[in-house]
Amino acid sequence: MGRLHHAARSADDAAPPTLRDLLALAPTSDQIVDAARARTLGETRAIWPIAVAVLVFGPIATLGRDLFDRANIGLVFDAGALAALLGLAIWGILTLPVAKTRPPHQRIAAIAVLAIGLGVTLSLLLNGAQTLTAAPIRLAAFVSAFGGIIVVAVALHAIRAASIAFAVTLAAMVVVSAGLGLAFLISALLAAIFTAGMLRVASRQLDELATQAAERDADRLASRLVGEFEAHGSGWFWQTDRMGNLTYLTSKVADELKRMGVSPIGERLVNIFRVDSKLAETERTLTFHLSSRTSFSDYSVRPAFDAALDRWWSISGRPILDELGCFQGFIGSGSDLTEKRRAEAEITRLALFDSLTGLANRQRMRLSLEKTLASHRSAPGATSLFLLDLDRFKAVNDTLGHQVGDELLKQVAHRLQRTVGDSGLVGRLGGDEFQVVLPREGDRARLAAMAQDIIAALSEPYFISGTTLSIGCSIGIANAPDHGEDPETLVRNADLALYAAKADGRGIHRFYRPELLAGAQNRKQLEDDLRQALASDEFHLTYQPVVSTADERIVGYEALLRWDHPARGPISPAEFVPVAEECGLIEQIGEWVLRTACAEAAHWPEDVRVAVNVSPIQFANPVLPAIVTSAVAASGIAPHRLELEITEGVFLDESASTDFMFRTLKGIGVRLALDDFGTGYSSLGYLKKAPFDKIKIDQTFVRGAVQPGNRNAAIIKAIVTLAETLGMETTAEGVEQQDEIALIRELGCSHIQGFVYGKPARAGDVAEQLKAAAGRALAIGHRTSRAPRTSILRTARLEIGDEAGNIRIRNISTTGALIDGVDFPAEAVGADVLIELLDNELFAATIRWASDGRAGLQFAEAFDIDRLGQSAPAENRKRTATG
Repeated sequence: MGRLHHAARSADDAAPPTLRDLLALAPTSDQIVDAARARTLGETRAIWPIAVAVLVFGPIATLGRDLFDRANIGLVFDAGALAALLGLAIWGILTLPVAKTRPPHQRIAAIAVLAIGLGVTLSLLLNGAQTLTAAPIRLAAFVSAFGGIIVVAVALHAIRAASIAFAVTLAAMVVVSAGLGLAFLISALLAAIFTAGMLRVASRQLDELATQAAERDADRLASRLVGEFEAHGSGWFWQTDRMGNLTYLTSKVADELKRMGVSPIGERLVNIFRVDSKLAETERTLTFHLSSRTSFSDYSVRPAFDAALDRWWSISGRPILDELGCFQGFIGSGSDLTEKRRAEAEITRLALFDSLTGLANRQRMRLSLEKTLASHRSAPGATSLFLLDLDRFKAVNDTLGHQVGDELLKQVAHRLQRTVGDSGLVGRLGGDEFQVVLPREGDRARLAAMAQDIIAALSEPYFISGTTLSIGCSIGIANAPDHGEDPETLVRNADLALYAAKADGRGIHRFYRPELLAGAQNRKQLEDDLRQALASDEFHLTYQPVVSTADERIVGYEALLRWDHPARGPISPAEFVPVAEECGLIEQIGEWVLRTACAEAAHWPEDVRVAVNVSPIQFANPVLPAIVTSAVAASGIAPHRLELEITEGVFLDESASTDFMFRTLKGIGVRLALDDFGTGYSSLGYLKKAPFDKIKIDQTFVRGAVQPGNRNAAIIKAIVTLAETLGMETTAEGVEQQDEIALIRELGCSHIQGFVYGKPARAGDVAEQLKAAAGRALAIGHRTSRAPRTSILRTARLEIGDEAGNIRIRNISTTGALIDGVDFPAEAVGADVLIELLDNELFAATIRWASDGRAGLQFAEAFDIDRLGQSAPAENRKRTATG
């Protein structure tokens, strides 16, 4: 056999063994195979003397005295003698030293050839026995020949090639005695079955030998690896007997222990190693595990005897069980911890301090906070936590470099530590974040004063490398136990307070409030719901008409995203769009809006455009042009019917990529509109090169433009003039009153958008709207503008001539108020009255209408609504939310 078919390759790609491999007739260099073949020859050698005895003495004993008395006994004797010679030849191959020098496969091949001869001679002997005339001799000769066949078959069973050769020869010899008849067919079938069985057994034996070879190779590799690991690695191995005495220990550790004066082999493990009480990770000892026969892992141990050197090891062990589950001892591994322990001591010292500022680092601050809060459980008291974040520090790093930034952090640390003093522990968490732990301090007034001192100190100018720098600081404050009794909760709440301080304008401090957590949780829940909204088809689009001021025809619609939450109902885009931008969903949602708007606009007249908002995040994505092209192509609308509304925020990071994006989008053929002009970046420089088709004037300039003395009309006129000069259209947003339409038209705006032409509608309603008025827009807003009104509910004194009484104010604006609580007659309309809007302060007004117990008053002079908040409320007065 030339190879083990499973030893060198995996079972999936191994070539099947050949017939020579199965019959052990192929040469091999594998020691396991040679050993298996030698064992086969040895088994046959052990039993073959019996076969030789049968072959030699059987025919002689049977024929005996009749050997020379019968003329027809010559064939039987010759066959018997030849069988005996063949048996002796096989014995010689099995036993002679000369033969043993030959390879096993050659000896097996020779025995197989001799087995063929035995098959022929024993068959002839069996047939010849039937020709004897004497019945006793004939029966004896038959039994002798048949017995010889049985014994030879049994003796050769271990040598499969010889067994198969012998069996096939016997089957073939049936032709000599019986011809090609039924007897031959039966014998051939039996020989085939026998051969198949022997080959199957041989195949299984090859598999077993392959497994043994793999195990042998694995053992050799493991031995080499273990030896290499023990000789050159940091680890080592050990083993004990049932009594806990060491029976094996890696030589390098054993030699080291010998140099310490202890010979470890034969000694109890617990007399060599003991758990280091200073570094123990468990209260259990080695004695406990050895006696309870339980595993242990990574125990730090030292010498159990007095040693001149400080040595530490880490050891692990587990019990050994034999095949019957009986305990045989322990086996385990170890590693040297000496240098590691020494390094850890230094690392522990360094790990508690910030390398740049020398302040406590995050780890030490956490440990200090844990210790302080733990002490309060036994002795209740207050602890406060400050979280600080520097304002405008990133600009210093970006403009002056990290070296200046590092020096600035050092000075900040010095000022912070000087300001806090002995009141608390100051630490740097990383970057420009700092933390202060104030034990035994919970007074809000003192904490607020300290926060203000810190802000003032850190806001003073810094002088670094000849440059004067100014930064700020925001602080969030949380107190234990009111705002949390564990470090995680307290830090989280201080962080929420810091977030609130930054949201309220920076450079201030804020204490934690429960509503901050509720807001954060609500925002997190909103983010989670937002991730499911698109897949659950909770979004839809509404469309607000864009109307031409020239002929009041609808020239397009702006697509507005709406979210109908299954539990919370409609959610304002102002609430969920910022969340979508922060959590990375705005691009996916924006693409859905774009594709949906194009698909629904495909059903409108071809002269009606659709406008879609594009966030700065979408605009910065290089694949936006491909998405736009795909949406336009899929819907089938002409590219010029799609208008992309882009805010001024895209110019905050103005670069070559911004210019390239504009050129690419214009190359597609879509229109570009600058949205919310005047409220964002507010630089006119980008209008020189950005290829906008339209400028949308923000609604903050439209509101109040019709009021006398308001400057918004002049601003709108200036924007229109600028747009006309640049060849751009203009759209006035947020138009709600009909008298604003005339003003916008007079100022030269080309388009109007707002509630004056109705609320945004679904796509189906848009189609009906375009059909109903032949594409013309119908104004439905108030005819005249009125000042914004504030809803309130408060009592007030009203005087009409000589009469006076109490009424209720329902809402109020700078020009008038809605009142109820008195039923005025029709002739009262136009009468002058005095109303107490502020305590003991009457204001002149006129009744403009009266109906069903309500009336509308017009003030003689504009009233400053802000004064309502400065006035102390009178009895039974209640302020409500702004409408």
